[in-house]
Amino acid sequence: RVRGPKMAAGSGPAARELFAEGLLQFLRPAVRQLDRHVHSVRESQVELREHIDSLATELCRINEDQKVALDLDPYVKKLLNARRRVVLVNNILQNAQERLRRLNHSVAKETVRRRAMLEAGGY
Repeated sequence: RVRGPKMAAGSGPAARELFAEGLLQFLRPAVRQLDRHVHSVRESQVELREHIDSLATELCRINEDQKVALDLDPYVKKLLNARRRVVLVNNILQNAQERLRRLNHSVAKETVRRRAMLEAGGY
């Protein structure tokens, strides 16, 4: 007969606390690494947006300086559309990074709380 989780050996409050502590220790580095990667991507997005702006400005200047009329407007519009998409992705990344920051803060707070409980002999 297979025993259920409540009947398994070592499934008391102390075992659950130990499991929770281990899970928090396991998740913390992953959350921090993900946060660093999101931050890095956001910086790249800002750089890309600046390059797009610069290129769009340069295309407009070239278009104005040409003696032969070249229609660069479609390319400028494509660049501006790409810039808009970069801004949207950056906003999504910013929201994700904020959620990660809150999760990391919650994990740290919960770890401190659990350690205090364990040290005080609460479980």
